[in-house]
Amino acid sequence: MSFVSLKKNEDFGRVYRQGKSYGNKLLVMYVLEKGQGLENRVGISVSKKVGNSVVRHRIKRVVRECFRTHWQQWKAGYDIVVIARQSVKDKNYQEIESALLHLGRHHKLLELEGEG
Repeated sequence: MSFVSLKKNEDFGRVYRQGKSYGNKLLVMYVLEKGQGLENRVGISVSKKVGNSVVRHRIKRVVRECFRTHWQQWKAGYDIVVIARQSVKDKNYQEIESALLHLGRHHKLLELEGEG
């Protein structure tokens, strides 16, 4: 798999400070380029405002699974932080996947040969 988790607070902070961000109704995505040939690192942030721990973990699992199923379409060499907005808690997999891929295209991170 071509993704590693972004875990350290300082890494999240660096992406927030130096990266570019775009958002839609469900998600906000911050992206910081690290350089060609490096693996992507992905961090997922879901605030307590979104819901209880069961809801937050479900959202994280869905976002992680969206990255996993589409990893071959993403360009390599980026730190990516995805922040869930409150409106995401009632959405199903397809709606969250669509929002994530929309932001990936907006950041020009998706290889466009096989959009799904």
